Amino acid sequence: MLERGYIQIYTGNGKGKTTASLGLAMRALGHGWKVLIIQFAKGDSATSYGEIVSGGMFPNLEIIQCGMDRVVYSHNVCMDDVREAKKGWEIAKEAIQSGKYQLIILDEINIVIDMNMIKLSNVVDALIHKPENVEIVLTGRYARPELVSIAHLVTEMKPIKHYFNEGVMAREGIEF
Repeated sequence: MLERGYIQIYTGNGKGKTTASLGLAMRALGHGWKVLIIQFAKGDSATSYGEIVSGGMFPNLEIIQCGMDRVVYSHNVCMDDVREAKKGWEIAKEAIQSGKYQLIILDEINIVIDMNMIKLSNVVDALIHKPENVEIVLTGRYARPELVSIAHLVTEMKPIKHYFNEGVMAREGIEF
């Protein structure tokens, strides 16, 4: 199905990084691809995230959450967060080499790398040695220059205007 897979990064401080990767997943699924999404630093899959609820409708889609039931910031990281991130990275490494998926999305991996929950060098090594026919997407703020340099496509989401600034909180079906 996919002769040449590339490395994509969606980063920046603006909204839309995960949303863009989910759109790409929908497109790939429409062409019969097998897609894996690993969500780092995200949990509470049963009710919170719309993509988890709808994901069960697609037999070629697998979504794995590797995070706690809260948003992770540098000031509230605990050992459970680190354990979850490392678990997610082990799953990702195996999936990349498995030949089972044409598209692998590592959602919020840039964040866990930035917080030193997984080693940047391990991610770079896995990406450099990925099979030729696997497309890999990395999302999250703070994409490291080492990742940007090996990626084939990098998009920076830049906030221009956002309703959060007017007190509108995250909305079900739009932000989650």
